[in-house]
Amino acid sequence: MFKNQVKYLTTSEEDSNWGFYINVAGSVNILPTDNYPSPNHPSEYFFHWKDGRVLKEFQINYITDGEGILENSYGIFPLKTGSIFITFPGIWHRYKPLNKTGWTENYIGFDGAMARKLIAYPQFNPKNPAFTFGIKEELIDTYLKIFDLVKKEQPGFQQIASGMVIKLLGYIVSFEKQKGFSGKRVAQVIEAIRFEMRQNIKELNLKEMAQKHNVSYSYFRKMFKKYTGVSPGQYHLQLRIIRAKELLISTDRSIKEISYELGFQSIFYFSNMFKKKEGIAPSNFRNKNRVE
Repeated sequence: MFKNQVKYLTTSEEDSNWGFYINVAGSVNILPTDNYPSPNHPSEYFFHWKDGRVLKEFQINYITDGEGILENSYGIFPLKTGSIFITFPGIWHRYKPLNKTGWTENYIGFDGAMARKLIAYPQFNPKNPAFTFGIKEELIDTYLKIFDLVKKEQPGFQQIASGMVIKLLGYIVSFEKQKGFSGKRVAQVIEAIRFEMRQNIKELNLKEMAQKHNVSYSYFRKMFKKYTGVSPGQYHLQLRIIRAKELLISTDRSIKEISYELGFQSIFYFSNMFKKKEGIAPSNFRNKNRVE
């Protein structure tokens, strides 16, 4: 699956201006008897276990075989097959495989203004730097594609590969969110109610919908927001605004008719909510986007 390969990259001013660039990418199989880390690493990456190290970049390391341990300024974190962890610039850390197992590690080092903005997302925190998702085809495929891009170094590879790293970060957020719903009935309830929302764009009684599925509304609302990132009321409102935009552009119906069709209390309320969400009044949106 993964071959032993490590490549250190130079970055251009264009790469830096892109806001997200890769410095190193590699996959290494460490046997139980091997010294770790390899003395072949450049000085800025090499470290002794006793001293650890501090990097100037982020790294995402995926362990696809074996077990080990990560330690940073905030604690000690056990690692096993399927663990993925992030090291942060300016944060002291060290990690190694267990002597009895060794491990296969796949890592990518990256930085840039956009990278630092994305890593500021609450899910990525040096106090909780390790996740265990198991062997995921999506993660393996993304690493392999990045390794292939880095190996060939064709023009523009940094821009494509950096996009793949963003995809990798997206998977981490998604898989971590999914863990809280694995095997729980409420996930099925949320999906059922989301479907009902799409089927019925008009205003709904969300409390009655939750009760129909034998779930208390307070619990449903809490889990729905955790699942989607927004409350059920805001989720349904967004669906209605999306539909309103479609009708404004593609039909000649008046704003009053559209407001009534989507179940808003009044044209004033509809216009107010539309402007609040889109930053522009419905009539101005229609005039701006209408294709004659």
